[in-house]
Amino acid sequence: MKITDIQNTVRHELEKFEPFFRRQLQSPVPLLASITNYIYRSKGKGLRPLLVFLSAKLNGGICQKTYAGAAMMELLHTATLMHDDVVDDADERRNTLSIKALWSSQKAVLAGDFLLSRGVLVALEHQSVDFLNIATDAIRCMSEGELQQLERARKLEWSEELYFDIIRKKTAALIQSCTLIGAHSAGATGDRLVAMGRYGEMLGVAFQLRDDVLDFHSSSITGKVCGNDIREKKITLPLIFALNKVEKAEQKKILSLVATASINSRNVRQVVNFVTAHGGLEHTEGVARAYCSDAKHALDIFPESDVKTALLNLADLVAERKK
Repeated sequence: MKITDIQNTVRHELEKFEPFFRRQLQSPVPLLASITNYIYRSKGKGLRPLLVFLSAKLNGGICQKTYAGAAMMELLHTATLMHDDVVDDADERRNTLSIKALWSSQKAVLAGDFLLSRGVLVALEHQSVDFLNIATDAIRCMSEGELQQLERARKLEWSEELYFDIIRKKTAALIQSCTLIGAHSAGATGDRLVAMGRYGEMLGVAFQLRDDVLDFHSSSITGKVCGNDIREKKITLPLIFALNKVEKAEQKKILSLVATASINSRNVRQVVNFVTAHGGLEHTEGVARAYCSDAKHALDIFPESDVKTALLNLADLVAERKK
């Protein structure tokens, strides 16, 4: 199963969405026009608009509000990535140079603010004020999660409870917003909304779990530097699980390696080997599959259809993704 197979379920709508989304990026300011053109050319596979469209189709049908919701979520997602690159001092995004690297941190932040404002405006222009309650709550969660993670990295704090709280906020909240907004655009209420929210949350947690596993693999697979989370002192589930398998003396030793990993690549390799040897990757992969299974069960209330099958297949794809 490939992402293109899932996209085919709403292929016509996604094709119509492209020029609609492109219009939301337009600006008469030449600098912004250059930046947004670069953003459009280097954007990813469009997971979030896909989720909006599939969720709407599952719950009654796609309408113009669905397009507005999908554009809003893609704009907000792109803005948060640009801000993240500034926070993380990242020069690359999806194997291409980041906005921060090509222009500057200041321009990346301001361009991200432009996208955030366009996301709000596209909702207002299409009389979709109800979307804003969902989206702004997700942005609040993401901001809280990112700040929690930064503080946790500074203190080298680690616990599964704190880890899951952070990833629910920083990743799952936005993906959950996509499924809720798609369902809202189709007029879903009650149990259907609860089910779509549950599906999105579980899928989002699984997505981040899988991302944290991929960080321990080679850059030829992920397009990222192996062990980048370690360099940034981000203690994710693979490392947490491995630390819980050893005595306190070894925990202290490994954490001291993490503390200096940003200036010593040999330390990164030692931590990666430690996590691998103590089953951290296998454990996290299993937890990700369990969350994907929970996401699929959330859709039990819906009758069988090609759209439901696409959402089920998307959960399987997230559980096994390689990049």
